Amino acid sequence: MIEGLKPYPSYKPAELPTLDEVPSHWDQRRAKFLFREVDERSQTGAEELLSVSHKTGITPRSQKNVTMFKAESYVGHKLCRPNDLAINTMWAWMGALGVSRHVGIVSPAYGVYRPTGRGGLVPAYTDALLRTPAFVHEYNRRSTGIQSSRLRLYPEEFLRIPLLVPPVGEQHAIAKFIDHADRRIRRYIRAKQKLINLLEEQKQAIIHQAVTRGLSPDVRLKPSGIEWLGDVPEHWEIARLGTHLLGVDQGWSPRAAEGELEETQWAVLSLSAIRRGRFDSTALKPIPRETIVPQGIELSDGDIVITRSNTRKLVGDVAIVKGSRRRTIMSDLMYRLRPKASADSHYLLYSLLSRGCRLQMEREARGSSGTMPKLSQRHVTGLLLALPPIEEQAAIAKNLHDAIVRLDSVSGSAMDEISLLREYRTRLISDVVTGKLDVREAAARLPDDPDPDEPDLVDDLDPTDDDLPPDEESDA
Repeated sequence: MIEGLKPYPSYKPAELPTLDEVPSHWDQRRAKFLFREVDERSQTGAEELLSVSHKTGITPRSQKNVTMFKAESYVGHKLCRPNDLAINTMWAWMGALGVSRHVGIVSPAYGVYRPTGRGGLVPAYTDALLRTPAFVHEYNRRSTGIQSSRLRLYPEEFLRIPLLVPPVGEQHAIAKFIDHADRRIRRYIRAKQKLINLLEEQKQAIIHQAVTRGLSPDVRLKPSGIEWLGDVPEHWEIARLGTHLLGVDQGWSPRAAEGELEETQWAVLSLSAIRRGRFDSTALKPIPRETIVPQGIELSDGDIVITRSNTRKLVGDVAIVKGSRRRTIMSDLMYRLRPKASADSHYLLYSLLSRGCRLQMEREARGSSGTMPKLSQRHVTGLLLALPPIEEQAAIAKNLHDAIVRLDSVSGSAMDEISLLREYRTRLISDVVTGKLDVREAAARLPDDPDPDEPDLVDDLDPTDDDLPPDEESDA
């Protein structure tokens, strides 16, 4: 995508263990020479609340869709000023940190570091450098704790890390190049996401037509009595979902175990396994071997699973289990639906994905600003559906499956391309800010004034953040 970049003419050994070498004219300074820890506290709690994420660095929380619980008061939270570095102490090992462009507040548990002014660091360069895989690996290595999800990077350890300090003019050139490259990549990603959204709209239209009118254009209709549903085939039934279910089971969330999941080990299914009708059988977390797992919540192929708690956009997302392994349970943020013989599982899946059911679930989901919306079992069983005879349900489901497979194939290819673009962006930025590639000449050819600011990239394809502990305020 970006050609003509070459290494620097000469290199010297790097002090950071995760890097082999750095350009010979770059300085390497301990973080304690470049930053000092500060602990300013908010007196009113009225400042802008900032989010610290491994995905986006530091951004105002008002610009993000974060589902962590909000505090009743933010008095005593740490103040963060422009050019300050904020680190989520417990999630530094994931890269949850960034250089702020805002005045705001962050959690009292976070570390806030202010430039000393002695190193000549350029904020945009510093933000990119400190979130590269090489430095994230170093935070992981220096963090301490009894398990990975509770590792902490304490100030004394961060301040010992050697940072790379190119000449100030070169830092500006690097930052300029990265901004240019990132804008280009974001345009490609946005184009792919627009395609995915159009395919999703087309899929919704196909599903809505099928689960409210059936397959025959000549079928006689009757009023449903429901405004959003309109007329339905006269031989169909309008029923609440619960009348066609044997039961609704809620999952359970034990403490996750360390290490890789072994074949005979119990695992819990993560929320990210369920996304818009698709099921990811690999989205699992191991459970400690000594855990006594409750009976009756083990998943099997063919089970309908629905998220009872998630972001407002995804609460009530549904999928049918496929390719599951033995000894897998659902988390307590999910329900399992068991249909009676009067209901086809795949027809129920498409009905639950339809606009009508989405409207009902979004209306019923409880959750105030800053909290995770939740569906109760009563909400799920109370959903209104248009239900044809069982043979017709199966025929509609088969027809929808064939149509949606084609759409999902195109959508999946676009998602794969987005993943590759993200990987390329991460690798390119890392190579540039750590000196593997020399961008000075390339940056000099770029216009001084970039294109007008584009809208923020709304990324609906990342996994949700809801598997984080509820006491954490980061969306890492």
